[in-house]
Amino acid sequence: MIGVVVPAHDEEDQIGACLQSLLLAAHCPRLTGEAVLLVVALDACTDGTARIAHGLGAVTLTVQARNVGLARAQGADLALAAGARWLAFTDADTVVAPDWLADQLAQGSDAVCGTIEVRDWGGYGQPMRRHFEATYTDADGHRHIHGANLGVSAEAYRGVGGFQALASSEDVALVHALHDNGASIAWSAMPRVLTSARSDYRAPGGFGATLRRVALGQA
Repeated sequence: MIGVVVPAHDEEDQIGACLQSLLLAAHCPRLTGEAVLLVVALDACTDGTARIAHGLGAVTLTVQARNVGLARAQGADLALAAGARWLAFTDADTVVAPDWLADQLAQGSDAVCGTIEVRDWGGYGQPMRRHFEATYTDADGHRHIHGANLGVSAEAYRGVGGFQALASSEDVALVHALHDNGASIAWSAMPRVLTSARSDYRAPGGFGATLRRVALGQA
């Protein structure tokens, strides 16, 4: 079984599109019928995120931490307890490609770090798009780490103790721990996701926060 974990804090406007894309990925013919468990970790949610997630067939758990590392970790624990052999992670404001899971598994590695595309630059406009395209490597061999496009085997994940309870950069910490533990890591542009460039980002050190710092000339 494959477990997919999505942390969410008040994501009623985003979670539906995310889960619909994950349902398509879960039924990719290349998975040959392997079961996929969708887990939404509801972190201090006060809106309709839980209702939408339940309506789309996801399993949910409640976290009261406002901490993405803890939310990912608890979601992963649930998936592992259910028997997942592979854990895939994305974000609530992200839409994955129909072959996203199959392309992660096709790498044949202990972990897969994928790239991202931005579907809408919003208020940042074309200058930010040009900056991103000039500085971002969307190709195999990149060294980007995104919680929105990350996969890891259950064995490798357990081997490093999983995600740390970090408010941001929990994905970076996990990949560094995997590397230090000798895990094989595929730096692949094959598993595709589209994410947002929204200014109301959740993680203080994540992609949205990085874009904000660039816009302010602080990065």
